[in-house]
Amino acid sequence: MTRWLAISNRENSEITIKKHIWGVPKRYVNTISKTKPGDTLLVYVGQQVIDKDTTLPPAITGCFEITSAVYEDKKPIFTAPPKLGAEVFPLRIRLKKMQVFDPPMEFKPLIPDLKFITNKTQWSGHIRGQAMRKIPEEDYAYIMKAAQTPRD
Repeated sequence: MTRWLAISNRENSEITIKKHIWGVPKRYVNTISKTKPGDTLLVYVGQQVIDKDTTLPPAITGCFEITSAVYEDKKPIFTAPPKLGAEVFPLRIRLKKMQVFDPPMEFKPLIPDLKFITNKTQWSGHIRGQAMRKIPEEDYAYIMKAAQTPRD
């Protein structure tokens, strides 16, 4: 079983939570094609500026089990960031919800203990420019344990 970190934005994370589907652009075929039913997907969302007084921090919004092989569907359900134009994220996998983190679990406090982030000061380089990446079992276990710990 492989553990995956899916890199998203809050809007597409909500779509993933509601529709139990994860999708990526075709250029990530080599990554998403490595997923298998039974693998686990944690959804990461980046920082989002709401207005001059409100910024939502990077966070993990939920955990899902992958339940299908990769398939192609061009129906537009996801919202593409402006730099991706009319991208529809056609390479998709079906998911089963394991847990939705409400509120989302802040990511920055996890960084010191995550093994896949080797550069703790330039940590975003381990995430940026990817649709998804494998993470070690110990990081997955740490994130899930942190999710069970009461938060303010």
